[in-house]
Amino acid sequence: MLRDAGSYFDIASIYELDKVLSLGVAPEKLSYGNTIKKAKDIEYSYERGVRLFVTDCQADIYNISKYAPGSQVYVRILFQGAETADWPLSRKFGCTSNEAIRLITKAKELNLDIYGISFHVGSQQRDIRQWSEALAQVEHIFYSLQKQGIKLKMINMGGGFPAKYLQKASNISEYASEITRYLKDYFGENLPEIMLETGRSIVGDAGILISEIITIASKKNNDTHRWVYVDAGKYNGLIETIDESIKYPVVTATENDEEKGNVILAGPTCDSYDIMYEKTKYQLPLNLGLGERLYWLTTGAYTTSFASIEFNGFPPIKAYFMGS
Repeated sequence: MLRDAGSYFDIASIYELDKVLSLGVAPEKLSYGNTIKKAKDIEYSYERGVRLFVTDCQADIYNISKYAPGSQVYVRILFQGAETADWPLSRKFGCTSNEAIRLITKAKELNLDIYGISFHVGSQQRDIRQWSEALAQVEHIFYSLQKQGIKLKMINMGGGFPAKYLQKASNISEYASEITRYLKDYFGENLPEIMLETGRSIVGDAGILISEIITIASKKNNDTHRWVYVDAGKYNGLIETIDESIKYPVVTATENDEEKGNVILAGPTCDSYDIMYEKTKYQLPLNLGLGERLYWLTTGAYTTSFASIEFNGFPPIKAYFMGS
């Protein structure tokens, strides 16, 4: 559907490359958006028509120049403000603004096609102002390079656009309006090309994970909460509950006026780490029974693709696609 709508696609591996090519996506609509890639994977992608690569270090620049000569490159910068996101993506990726300027100069010397800058404000970023902070860094890089006679053409603003979990976020239209205003503040009417990766905000709300209650327990007589164990957990699709980062809405089949009490939600495996929510106060009906289903809403993103293959022998979760 996205292919037919004219979408472009960001790939993180040659395996994703093969998948989207098999679905009839043209290679010129692909961006290799992972800064961490083997030389042989750069070569493989180049041979299949990919001409747009991200980078954030000199070793990778050399690999791209050798195995994907003449390709377009854009540099990912490090953005610390991503720590305000529910799922931060800082530290591991990107480089400082000064290092980005140095890398772009090096890439030009290596006859690569200098294209632009990218950043990521963190996944499920509810603070729209973080895009303004990041764009301020990008503006500095653009104009510093312009003084050296190097003109950048594109900004990849990454993802971060939210889905509707327990904690409220602004509507996507508000994000669009504010970020457009930031762009005009920094770049006037001569805006660069803009790339966006809107995955979670598109697919998150479309998914429902269905789990079954295995057992309900109390650890001591005066507990103020119940332990509710279900057949889905961190290893069965709910990996983003690590540190209780993503807080999914969890409901029963009949959400009515039943009296509710505090619960700790945990998965089925023999790993004590397999607890989804303990600090966050989730409440479920007091008359909850074994075998009942719990419905985890907004689980369209990073669930089936994150699920383990066979931890403790449990198979990966099944996915069913329902259309209108």
